[in-house]
Amino acid sequence: MMKKLLLVAAFCCFAALASVQASAQEIMVAAAADLSSVFPQVAEKFEKETGKKVTLNFGSSGQFLLQIENGAPFDVFFSADVQYPQRLEAEGLTQAGSMYKYAVGKLVLYVPKGSAVDPSQGLRALLSPGVKKIAIANPQHAPYGRAAVEALKKEGLYDALQSKLVLGENISQAAQFVQSGSADAGIVALSLALSPAMKSAGRFAELSASSYTPLEQAAVILKSSKDKATAALFLDYIRKPEIVSLMAQYGFVVPSASGKLK
Repeated sequence: MMKKLLLVAAFCCFAALASVQASAQEIMVAAAADLSSVFPQVAEKFEKETGKKVTLNFGSSGQFLLQIENGAPFDVFFSADVQYPQRLEAEGLTQAGSMYKYAVGKLVLYVPKGSAVDPSQGLRALLSPGVKKIAIANPQHAPYGRAAVEALKKEGLYDALQSKLVLGENISQAAQFVQSGSADAGIVALSLALSPAMKSAGRFAELSASSYTPLEQAAVILKSSKDKATAALFLDYIRKPEIVSLMAQYGFVVPSASGKLK
């Protein structure tokens, strides 16, 4: 019941935003939270170059999936898990042929600057008695959370550390838990760890890519979009070498000149 009420509330909120959007000729973008460090720059550049407006909404990819399925008026969906756009495509909710795999995300172990934990030691560093709380995104609907759990299980650490896990609603909130001191360590997105605020406040080390399923990310234009032309323009803009380079600076594995993920 509570889940249904939250979906209704979210829909009403987005419906109100859509009304504003229509009058301002903006597109609404649902973007995975790992993009919150870089997409504001992307949107700003896009607006300056095209005169078109973009409203960014960051959150959990799984929650956006449910909102879109329930009629939330987004124009473009940038998911941290390719399976979500594929599901929407199978349900007939996307613009045919618009899916684009724009990046692969990476996980890091992040600790505050004053921590005695050495993230370069990998996940086993979390067994330190000084680590009481470990932040991850909620694995029920956040791809980075699922990847974090997968990595812990692969290392044989999940059972020992499960009671210490603190769940953020999305990967950005999980990162904020560590940055604010509410958690002693976090398994978070590299893109967020490379943001200026987090980079200056802590230390991190990448987890082995073999410890979790690749975080292949994809975007899609929604069939319900009221401005598919601008939505397509924004999706094309993500392919520009300048933007691909910017995404790479934030740790994403990005498409090569051939269009394939490197």
